[in-house]
Amino acid sequence: MSRRRVNGRIGTALALAGLLGLGLANSMSTGASAQSSGRPTSTVVQTTDGKVRGAGRTHYDEWLGIPYAASPTAAQRWTAPKPAAKWKGVRDATEFSDRCAQPSGWDPGYENPTTTEDCLGLNVYVPEGTKGRLPVLVWIHGGGYFGGAGQDTDPRKFVERTGSVVVTVNYRLGPLGFLNLPELRAESADGAGNYGLLDQQAALRWVRSNITNFGGDPKNVTIAGQSAGASSVCAQLASPTAKGLFARAGIMSGSCGMQSAAAGETQSRAFVKEIGCSTASDVLACLRAKPASAVVAAQQKAAVRPSLGGAAFPTDPAVAVQSGRFSRVPVVLGQTNSERGLSTFQNYDFPGKPMTAAQYKAEVTAAYGADAGKVLAEYPLSAYRTPGEAWTSAQNDSTSYTRAQLMGTLSRWTPTYAYEFAESDTPHFTSIFLIQQKSETARNFPFGGAVHVDDLGYLWDYLGQTMPYDDDQLELSEQMTRFWGRFAASGDPNGSRTPAWPRYDARTGAVMSLSACDTAPSGNASPAACSKASTRFDEEHNLGFWKSL
Repeated sequence: MSRRRVNGRIGTALALAGLLGLGLANSMSTGASAQSSGRPTSTVVQTTDGKVRGAGRTHYDEWLGIPYAASPTAAQRWTAPKPAAKWKGVRDATEFSDRCAQPSGWDPGYENPTTTEDCLGLNVYVPEGTKGRLPVLVWIHGGGYFGGAGQDTDPRKFVERTGSVVVTVNYRLGPLGFLNLPELRAESADGAGNYGLLDQQAALRWVRSNITNFGGDPKNVTIAGQSAGASSVCAQLASPTAKGLFARAGIMSGSCGMQSAAAGETQSRAFVKEIGCSTASDVLACLRAKPASAVVAAQQKAAVRPSLGGAAFPTDPAVAVQSGRFSRVPVVLGQTNSERGLSTFQNYDFPGKPMTAAQYKAEVTAAYGADAGKVLAEYPLSAYRTPGEAWTSAQNDSTSYTRAQLMGTLSRWTPTYAYEFAESDTPHFTSIFLIQQKSETARNFPFGGAVHVDDLGYLWDYLGQTMPYDDDQLELSEQMTRFWGRFAASGDPNGSRTPAWPRYDARTGAVMSLSACDTAPSGNASPAACSKASTRFDEEHNLGFWKSL
């Protein structure tokens, strides 16, 4: 990146940031209770199921692959999570548990399908040198409810800088996580349609029971996630059975809403037919006899997503937040400024088939129905270089309108801090960054700004990759980590050495616009972040037009 002073020694810079962050960690944990001695003095820790041995790292300790529920295999497939089996002696916790079954994808490490079901493990990261019971952040990964794993997130720099305990979680995905059939509902009043979401609750209960022994405060837990992880967070906000399991929530690039049980059953029936069990005399026996490889193969033609049902998810989260019937904890909520640029690239240009004018019209018609003519007039092809850019623009703005509505809805009931990650010059997240090294098409694609997932690298290393941020962007990373760390500690991102972040108020529409400065390489000015509270979100995303529809 030529326009800024580029730091050629990224690893050294991040290591230095981690050292400097210890001062911030101590300052951010001053509000924690002094009743506990803080982090464990040994990497052997007692849990409710047995002892686990982790590993000491530079400035932090980690425990990986701790089972928080029993293996959901054989007869336990498509049942609510059960308690993990206890063990004797000391269990090794230095390797991640297997990822939950899922298809292959473009993310590094996901080149081949995963067919393991014994996957309900979590990972705990604890900072060095802190005292008192520490704030806990439980991170729920994204991936469209069909991909990803807790290990995708390496939170070491967040842990070091903020003095927080971070827990990352695996949960069941695709049909194994969300199948909704009458036969399953007959087996249990809970579970069908949302096993993966119940897994998340089981992990939160494990945290409540065990995190004190790792130095964390079970009464000071923040749940946060991105994309499908963010939508999971909203689902947990609305779930009666998750009440009291967390004190704050972070919704990054996600929505509130869940399909009906009927819609979930329609998807599930299509999956049952695809896998070859629709004519079986005992459908569940047929399904449970299928290998995970067959489940993964079938789901690529018949996807299944979460749906309502049972005591845990009786109400659509969108309805719950609208009516105020949810856990009214402080919320941080936001997006990137080009959320939809990634999907345009992924669905059209990456496969080598850029969107045509006819496809643009068809996509708009499918997405906006009776309002399609107005949308086509507001976003005419003549105003853009390509149909793909027109589609990205329209989708970005309509998504932003939906998100602004959620900001306003939540803010009526609970303290809400809204943001937009607007660092448009950022290196894109790991998968796109690596593709761009090999593909001229990817390098030249007009993503339209910061895309879905781009903001995660500023809080922690995503998919094990430290991105080549310049000095100004490293300052933005430091600033964002302060914001998120303070929010996890107290429910308020504000503090010294960061711009004031007002609570969201629909009357002003002010959001924190997160961006880096543009320091001249030859100047004497220090690199810096240029984030500020902005009231231009409505104008920048043409929300007046979308409101008129």
